[in-house]
Parts: sequence; C-alpha cells; structure tokens
Amino acid sequence: MAGFLTILTETLPAGLLLPIAASLSVSESMVGQMVTIYAIGSLVAAIPLVTLTQSWRRRPLLLLAIAGFAVANSVTSFSSHYGAIMAGRLVAGVSAGVLWALLAGYAARMVPPHQKGRAIAVAMVGTPLALALGVPLATFIGKLIGWRMCFAAMSALALLLMLWVWRKVPDVAGQAPGARRSLGAVLALAGVRPVLWMVLVFVLAHNILYTYIAPLLAGAGLAERIDVVLLVFGVSALAGIWITGVLIDRHLRALTIASHVVFAIAALLLVLVPVQPAPVMMYLAVALWGAAFGGVPTLFQTALDNAAGAAADVAQSMLVTAWNLAIAGGGLVGGLLLDRYGVQAFAPTVLGLVLASLAVAWLARPVVQPTPQALPSGR
Repeated sequence: MAGFLTILTETLPAGLLLPIAASLSVSESMVGQMVTIYAIGSLVAAIPLVTLTQSWRRRPLLLLAIAGFAVANSVTSFSSHYGAIMAGRLVAGVSAGVLWALLAGYAARMVPPHQKGRAIAVAMVGTPLALALGVPLATFIGKLIGWRMCFAAMSALALLLMLWVWRKVPDVAGQAPGARRSLGAVLALAGVRPVLWMVLVFVLAHNILYTYIAPLLAGAGLAERIDVVLLVFGVSALAGIWITGVLIDRHLRALTIASHVVFAIAALLLVLVPVQPAPVMMYLAVALWGAAFGGVPTLFQTALDNAAGAAADVAQSMLVTAWNLAIAGGGLVGGLLLDRYGVQAFAPTVLGLVLASLAVAWLARPVVQPTPQALPSGR
C-alpha cells in the first residue's frame, strides 16, 4: 500500500496536468515541475536521512515517512498557492526517499531467510499496480470529481495506512551505535557496486523509453492508443512481478539475467519496427518490456539486501538515489536523442545500455550475508 501511494503521488500530476494548470492559472510546464521537484526531494534526501536515522526504530520512521504523504497531499488538495504546493511536493519526495529505502529491508526481516525475496516481491507489488491501474483510474476519477479530491483521497489513504501499520506491523530495532556503517564501508561491501551499476543503467534504459513513449508510439501508428499500450505494459509488469515472487528465493541470479535478456529482445524488436506503422510488433515489444521490468525492482532490492546484510537500509538508500538519477537521466538522454536523431535512436541506445547491464549481471556472483531471525507476528 505504501508503494502504491508513493507511485500514485509521484505520477498523478502528469495525468491531471491540464485541470491543475487551469485551476492554479499556471502553465502546463510549471505543473510538470511538480513531478520534477518530487524526484529532487527523493534524490537529495534518501542517503543523508537514512544514514542519520540508522539508530531509529523502524516502525516510527516508517510512520513518519507515510505521514509526510498525508501532509503533502493535503497541502496539494487545499492550497491555491503554487509555491505552497511545490513545497508540499518536495516534502512528499523526501518521504518517498526514506520510504523506498525502508520497505525492502523491513519486509525481509519479517520472514524466514529463505522467503525474504518473496516478501520483498509482495511488498513491491503496489508499484506495478499503481502504474497499471492506479494512475489511469485516478486520472479518470479526477476528471469526474476534480483533481483536488484525488489528492485529498490519497491523504485519507495515508492516514488509514498509518493506523494499519501502527496496529499490525511489528517494530524493528535500528542499528546499534557500534554497528552503524559509513557510506564508504557499505559501498565497499562485495556485491553492492554491481547492483547499483545495474540499477543505474537498466533503469536509465527503461526511462528513455517510458518518458518518451508518446513520440515512440507515433512512429508505429499508435499515437491515439497510448492508454492501451501503457495498460499492456502495466499488466505485463504485474505478470513479471508474480513470476519473480514465485521463483526469486531459488533463482535470483537466473531471473536477473532473464530480465535483461527479455528487455534486450524487446529493444531489438523496437529496432526492427519500421518507420511506417507496425502496431503488432510494438505491442509485442511493450509486453516483453513490461514483463522484464516488472520484477526488476524486487530483484535489485533483494540482491542488495543479500550483499549489504545488516547495512541493508543504507544500501537501499543508495539504490533510491541511483534510481532517481536514472529517472532524471532518462529524461535528459532521451530528450537529446529525440532532438538530434529522432525516435529511431531510442531502441539502439536502450539495447546498448541493457547489454552493458547484462554483462555485469553475468559476471557478478551472489553474495549472501547472515540474516537475522524473522520477527514474531503482532506488535
């Protein structure tokens, strides 16, 4: 639910861009910066805040992060001042940076060691659900009852989630002062740097395509079917995370390599899509791309949890930073490619990036740190 809330808060301004711009009397590009400042908040806050709060108990920190969404979405819902809304969006981004750093390690500690990959997959299922169903549904509802009510509903959802976490989620102790690790020490752990490299390169490849999906589809004769194509992507991503959840605890490395191979095949199909309309090949490529990407967050987070052991939360904050750098890089690199070479440059670039990430996945070997006992159920 927290993942669902985070992704929906991040992406909803894009779906409601026109009514927000009209209501606030600002340009559409200024509304687009609501997404940008959210990403900036996550990018700059994840590592320092998670490092500073290593000794905090995990449940109060999780509740504080969720509360940030309740506050930020309430400000967005009720304020008519653009600056106040942007400040709220920055708070939401900071909360997201902390939340993403917490979720995987928290889920892994609640189950026996042989099930932690599946636990992370379950905890991460809100992400593809938000992309596949939440954003289109919220956008539709926003057009019916107004964009402010959508953000108010997300504030209410955050408050309900806080109550649920307080009542049902077991608490976890933070790091003892003597056990805390510096960023350099965590980065030096075997296996951490290869995972961060894969996150940066694989997610960069994904975001080049996802950010500029509209011009890419126009070249395949699907300019009017963006909603359908994104639905295909979302449903395929759900299938990918389901497969990952079933197999991850036994076949982490094989699934990571397979995700790269499937994404590479999708990119190769996009290379073969001619300039004239080719909708069937495009749908097939998008379906493979979605299936490859769906389980990747869980795969990378599980691999990083294995490599970092007790320092998992700090390592996950590095993942959050690398992920947001890749998001920003996707917009920048994709824009340069589009301006200089056109959409035909996307697929070869993406294929090269995926192969560079695949090389690291193939050469890297799994690292398993000692895992603490599973937490008892209840409070």
